[in-house]
Amino acid sequence: MYDVLIVGAGSAGAAIAARVSENPHWRVGLLEAGPDYPLLADTPDDLINSHNNSYRDHDWGFEYEPTAVRRDRFPRGRVTGGSSAVNTTIALRGMPEDYDEWRALGCEGWGWEDVLPAFKRLERDLDFPDAEYHGDAGPITIRRYPHDELLPPHQAFLASADQLDYPYCADANDPASWGAGPHPMNKLGRLRISAAVGYLAPARIRPNFDVIADAEVSRLLWEGRRCTGVETYAGDTYQARLVVLAAGALMSPCILLRSGVGDPDEVAGLGVDTVAACRGVGKNLSDHPALAVLCDVKHPVDFDTPIIQTILRYTAPGSDKRNDLQIEQISFAGRPGGPPQFVIAPVLEYQYGRGRLSLPSAAQGAAPRVENLFCEDERDCERLAGCVQDTLRFTEVGPLAEMIEAVRFPDAGRGVSLDDLKGLCRKFAGSGYHPCGTARMGARDDDAVVDPAGRVYDVEQLVVADASIMPFVPRANTNLTCFMIGEMVGERIRTNPQEYGL
Repeated sequence: MYDVLIVGAGSAGAAIAARVSENPHWRVGLLEAGPDYPLLADTPDDLINSHNNSYRDHDWGFEYEPTAVRRDRFPRGRVTGGSSAVNTTIALRGMPEDYDEWRALGCEGWGWEDVLPAFKRLERDLDFPDAEYHGDAGPITIRRYPHDELLPPHQAFLASADQLDYPYCADANDPASWGAGPHPMNKLGRLRISAAVGYLAPARIRPNFDVIADAEVSRLLWEGRRCTGVETYAGDTYQARLVVLAAGALMSPCILLRSGVGDPDEVAGLGVDTVAACRGVGKNLSDHPALAVLCDVKHPVDFDTPIIQTILRYTAPGSDKRNDLQIEQISFAGRPGGPPQFVIAPVLEYQYGRGRLSLPSAAQGAAPRVENLFCEDERDCERLAGCVQDTLRFTEVGPLAEMIEAVRFPDAGRGVSLDDLKGLCRKFAGSGYHPCGTARMGARDDDAVVDPAGRVYDVEQLVVADASIMPFVPRANTNLTCFMIGEMVGERIRTNPQEYGL
């Protein structure tokens, strides 16, 4: 019997577990579907090596449909640390306006001035520790590559950005900043400072805290509408006074649906009795559509170097959404032994369109169907196509252009007008791998699933706290925002237990 049981040891779940287990009078359990590596010395290299993502060894094996004509792999971390243990370690916060818009959508207490203390509390910024908007003592260490540590393509990217009249940006997490500069990243050398390293390692010593690995949850347990615990596919049950779902934007809605929380028609199709008619479960999928400008380059590329180091953030012409576009230099592409290549990636950071997630079966191993519907909203399509045009300028100007032998994609011979590129975006746009919004937070209506405290509407003693509760994707990789959600909800449970029936 646990006081608080968290399902999912990813970015948000690990942060919540660390915060609530600070109360020595509570017994706290953290369930993880994948394996656990308590000692850094025993942690596999793919989880330590932040120079590249881990793509297969600790992955759920999901697929997604970015557009109506394509299907592709959708990597998600299945291990303690979740996707923070396998990702690119980009540590961006998003724009203050993102969180102010969350608040305007009914998420009281989630405006910029509300979430900034949590962002500061989670980080140990080595470059700007004295800035009023940064923290210097948190569990997640963040630094930026200085110029002499940048690989030649990244130095060239910044030089070309300067020639294209983009300003230099020393700190992309300065709330007022824009332009080109080094990425803030939660890594030290090769070491990925994941949730497992930053949050769980120091919390494991607490006698009131258990990490339970290889425990994939099949469903929630109920007494009427009160959640009393969970059952795993192995048949184990865990009782709790409060259950917190933090399994991520793809798996948290699946657990809800298998447990009778969702659209009644969908729930009935799974052969499950409806507990609560939360029609927003699986709806409102938000992500970052992106494309890749693939370049053949003149010199060999090294696949054992950092995959990314720099970023350009800027605003689309006529847009009222500041820094709604990104361009990122990727150090290498293709495969070792193949022709030397790198990618320059245009990314749409503020998305208007929405996709959906559904569950075809309640059986073990049934993967969700993830339909992103990228660029079906004309506003998204036009801005991403414009970003591709801006990205192509980097292949024509300055030191980066001098490194390029040829642009392999998009094929200039097939046209690079805005309309041509809009057609490519509708067909080839892919995910930035930042899914969110599938159990969104907000004021009580037909689509909101949780209230601003993370409590699921129409049931008791059940909280969702991960990327699924975001009303929409922020203008940043969701890495730090997920940590922030864990900090916000974890601290709220710890300091206001009466709100959660504790």
